Amino acid sequence: MNIKATLKKNKYIYSLVIQLGESHWRIKRYLKLYIIPNIIFNIRRFLRVYRFYKDSPYEKLKNVKDKHYGERCFIIATGPSLTIEDLEKLKGETTISMNSICLAFDETDWRPTYYGVQDEIAFIRMKKYIDELDVECKFVGDTIPKKLDIDFSGDYYYYPINMLNHKISPKKDHIKFSNDPFAAIYNGYTITYSLIQIAVYMGFKEIYLLGTDCNYSTDLNHHFRNYDDYVDPYFLYAGEMMIKAYKVAKKYADKNNIKIYNATRGGMLEVFERVDLDSVLAMNNDNTRQLHVNHS
Repeated sequence: MNIKATLKKNKYIYSLVIQLGESHWRIKRYLKLYIIPNIIFNIRRFLRVYRFYKDSPYEKLKNVKDKHYGERCFIIATGPSLTIEDLEKLKGETTISMNSICLAFDETDWRPTYYGVQDEIAFIRMKKYIDELDVECKFVGDTIPKKLDIDFSGDYYYYPINMLNHKISPKKDHIKFSNDPFAAIYNGYTITYSLIQIAVYMGFKEIYLLGTDCNYSTDLNHHFRNYDDYVDPYFLYAGEMMIKAYKVAKKYADKNNIKIYNATRGGMLEVFERVDLDSVLAMNNDNTRQLHVNHS
């Protein structure tokens, strides 16, 4: 009789062996996905922030610190509520967009001022568009490996993402907000959350969100433009996780005199005050005209 069969005859000993095996697997997974990456991340952050390492690919981020101090911007996500008409209306505004927004470029001559991507699959599928995109900066999360032929001497800006413990327990409410992307950007389950942190670092005091539906319906129609049948593996609770992150962003914004508004039509995001995009743009045009009259 082999050892396994012998152990099975004693259910208490066999159960103990199984539990020990599962505990060993969980410990190895925790070390691999959280402890070791976290140690490495913090060592690199220390060396970078305290100037022991002055030649990192993150150095260029310092060029955008407070670049738009006191201004407003529109962060354009890619939820299904977004329309080409929305993009057309935003010409002349400072805009930050992301991911599959590139797939709309054959329908409009609007282009974002800044562009961001941190999902490796999205980057690979959009790379031909991203390389040709004429923007001030292309913000790239370091979740995307350098080996993917990224030219950091150009307009690509690398930023460091701390995944916290989200790879271990995606649903655990453990979220932070960073005001210094050179040190770290904290994962909030969506690149929109990362770009809010970058926008704050750039000095924007009014941030308008558009296309942030947070409504990951079961019909899989999750994006403004879907591509290659890509499905987020966490889509069943992605909206819930994003909303938790946005609550953290709002708490930070409220403490630091930063206004974040939701200009999305519909959707599930109720964390931020809702505003109408057309009214916001009309109000700005009226203010501009009044300023011109006063200076005439």
